[in-house]
Amino acid sequence: MTLKAPELLLPAGSLDKMRAAYDFGADAVYAGQPRYSLRARNNEFRLEQIAQGIQEAHTRGKKFFVTSNLIAHNDKVRTYLRDMEPVMDLKPDAFIMADPGLMMMVKEKWPEAEIHLSVQANTTNWATVKFWQKAGVSRIILSRELSLDEIEKIRQECPDMEIEVFVHGALCIAYSGRCLLSGYFNHRDPNQGTCTNACRWDYKTHDAAVDPNTGEALAQTMEQGFNFESAKNDADNQFSTCGDGQRHPKADQVYLLEEKGRPGELMPIMEDEHGTYIMNSKDLRAVEHVERLAKIGVDSLKIEGRTKSLYYVARTAQVYRRAIDDAVAGRPFNPELITELEGLANRGYTGGLLERRPANDYQNYETGHSVLQRSHFVGEVRGWADGLAEVETKNRFQVGDTLEIIHPQGNRRVKLEKMFNLDGEPVEVAQGNPVRVRIPLAGPVDGALISRLL
Repeated sequence: MTLKAPELLLPAGSLDKMRAAYDFGADAVYAGQPRYSLRARNNEFRLEQIAQGIQEAHTRGKKFFVTSNLIAHNDKVRTYLRDMEPVMDLKPDAFIMADPGLMMMVKEKWPEAEIHLSVQANTTNWATVKFWQKAGVSRIILSRELSLDEIEKIRQECPDMEIEVFVHGALCIAYSGRCLLSGYFNHRDPNQGTCTNACRWDYKTHDAAVDPNTGEALAQTMEQGFNFESAKNDADNQFSTCGDGQRHPKADQVYLLEEKGRPGELMPIMEDEHGTYIMNSKDLRAVEHVERLAKIGVDSLKIEGRTKSLYYVARTAQVYRRAIDDAVAGRPFNPELITELEGLANRGYTGGLLERRPANDYQNYETGHSVLQRSHFVGEVRGWADGLAEVETKNRFQVGDTLEIIHPQGNRRVKLEKMFNLDGEPVEVAQGNPVRVRIPLAGPVDGALISRLL
């Protein structure tokens, strides 16, 4: 039996990122609709850019999906169809939506509209897939909380429904993005597109007592910072569903959190018998599961990251394209693909819930920021003449460095022996953006990205 290649779906936070995604192997991209997607911040797509993106995608034989997946409040329901009309006229290939009321309104006005159900809807079983199929949805983006076996069961029970699965990118600490931390601490609602990634911040905890008259959390002196191992042991000892099942007297402990960037500003948070879930998730990486997902019959493999860099988009597109092509051709999994993904800044990788693992495999308790393991993005080729590539630098590199030239026709490594400024004078060091330098490069270089191997 010939294995069908799943669609490779990449994020497009800008037109340049969209083009990079297509250049490096994506079949389709998704871009957030202003005001109605969960990327209201850091989103360069307005109506003009959406129109240009759709036109370019269709010219290249690619697909362009518009993400319109917020959970709407009344004010946005009032304006939704008005604002949707000019986007609908552009004929994107599908709309990614989560709010059932907005979907109903779209289907009533535009019955032919293709709707993909967002991961925000948290679809975790085949019966729910059938429900949405009857409602006119053409594709389900399955919840990230599913195992490979559960995905396979859904495919078996729903053979005539398109299913899509996330394979790479950030994981939310709350159920498929329904995170309350951002709204609680910053009054920015993730489901309205303004998530501040509060789960990534550096916190210290302070013991607190509750004023019996006002209910206010009052700070108590805490000599030492938070110790995870100690807290874990305490939580294990206090877990109320173990032993006799009685509720532990400390199950409703209140703590005050102090974020590194806001010293002295203490924010109350409750810990119940299940613990306090201020945790920094590792990043999802499922490149090693691409073959299994293709054999299951998943229609689309999705990468998260509309706020990530052009380098991230190009690199992930290239790696997952190769993984899909290898799977379809019957070639064994190439472990070098894992190594290449280490070239991207990440918070540590996990297979998520595709495989059942201990809880500490999903979380990074030590740092909330991304770390470079293998390489560092340093520049983009902007032109080439007389054997010299003109490079717009993004980060520092110097003569003697080993560079990786990343190109849709293939990657290669070169030792940087010499470098010149735009006046033709030799230079030893290229500082970060916006410096431009020329370096000797042969072979295809148009549109190439350059990383420095660490």
